[in-house]
Amino acid sequence: MFEQLKSLLQTHNARFRVVEHPAEGQSEKVAAIRGTEVGQGAKAMLCQSKDQAANLILAILPGDQKIDFKKLAAAVQVKKTSFAAPEMAMEKTGCVIGAIPPFVFSDDIQLVMDPSLVARYTEIAFNAGRLDTSIILNTDDYLRIAKPMLCDICATA
Repeated sequence: MFEQLKSLLQTHNARFRVVEHPAEGQSEKVAAIRGTEVGQGAKAMLCQSKDQAANLILAILPGDQKIDFKKLAAAVQVKKTSFAAPEMAMEKTGCVIGAIPPFVFSDDIQLVMDPSLVARYTEIAFNAGRLDTSIILNTDDYLRIAKPMLCDICATA
């Protein structure tokens, strides 16, 4: 996954840098290691609809926020959503939970991002398919390459 991501970003002339670090799955700890703010972290969570089609959705939100499943369901026009099982996440993304990058490489997965992430920062940071490697990517380049659906999916405090 890391090589696939790097190749995609290089092909599209994206402005990014790679940061290698000790494996860490918690947003706060990995932000400190990366030298970024927690909210800059693009937290990627594989979710699924609870209807018969069981659509898969990769929800992207700032690392300092929590997901609102009702908002996510409304965004993708289904009745209910929840996290996909860790085994499903591994099977569909090739990554363990916590290492999933904010990109989809499958037509089976819909990409939805909360716009507050890209509104707040000029760069986003994310685990690059591995818990020990991150990419810090220019926000405009991310939007241009990934083309996520932008919808409010964060829980309100």
